[in-house]
Amino acid sequence: MSERAAPQYCPYCGDEDLRPEVLSGDKPEASHGVWLCRACARVFRLNFVGLSSLAVSKS
Repeated sequence: MSERAAPQYCPYCGDEDLRPEVLSGDKPEASHGVWLCRACARVFRLNFVGLSSLAVSKS
């Protein structure tokens, strides 16, 4: 597993029992960022979209 941050909680049920998941028929590289919640059996993908372009106001 890489040294990147991993999710701590399932976004659906809030449980902490998460495992990396390889989708059937996919190469392991194609399943990067895919996680299985063993409590609710949901599989979800996390990905980074980008940084916000909103300006931070200076006081």
